[in-house]
Amino acid sequence: MPKLKTHKGAKSRFHVTGSGKIMRVKGPKSHLRMKKAKRVRRLFDEMIEIHPKDRQRVSRLIPYRKK
Repeated sequence: MPKLKTHKGAKSRFHVTGSGKIMRVKGPKSHLRMKKAKRVRRLFDEMIEIHPKDRQRVSRLIPYRKK
């Protein structure tokens, strides 16, 4: 069986934690950022876990992640 290729876009967008959770960054992070409130800008820096319905789809794109 040949090796699977990692999707490079997914590799740069998702981060896998030590416990195996797939984390992502929130959406429109840098668009018109200076207008936004300081609290909102701070919230954009947090990484959040992907939705459970997307877990299988994203894990296919990153086949050699820690599990």
